[in-house]
Amino acid sequence: MSVEINELVTDTRAAMRRLAKSVVILTTNYHGQRLAMAATAVDSLSMEPPSLLACVNRSASIFAAFEAKSPFCVNILARSHEALAQRCGGQVKGEARFAEGDWRERDGIPYLGDAQANIFCANDGEFYYGTHGVFVGRVTDVALFGTIEPLIYADARYVGAHLAM
Repeated sequence: MSVEINELVTDTRAAMRRLAKSVVILTTNYHGQRLAMAATAVDSLSMEPPSLLACVNRSASIFAAFEAKSPFCVNILARSHEALAQRCGGQVKGEARFAEGDWRERDGIPYLGDAQANIFCANDGEFYYGTHGVFVGRVTDVALFGTIEPLIYADARYVGAHLAM
């Protein structure tokens, strides 16, 4: 990489640290194996039809399942889920990611029972850019739980927010 590109990468990374994002855990089942990954690169796409985007690094253990169009769940985390976010963010691997937490199953897809929300999706399309796949999740079901107290990731650390309603 040239010096200019290195500097651009460094500056972009520093800028993105200023973009606070809600933390989710993406979950799926691929050939009978439960998979989970903490993520912040998930966002709403459309309400007609209800859909979202999930970005997954090609090197992630869950990538093959997404590429194979496995249905998935977006588990929107609460502040109390920081330890689970760390587990699913690389602290542990494979099935060990499910050793803690209120994990349940719906139609074979694992989901976190006490997440702020569970958004179940059919894997409805994808494109690839650089190191990532960008997957379209067509929403098939939603479950809501508790109050809105999101776990947020900003400046390379977890923070919480309580929203007055």
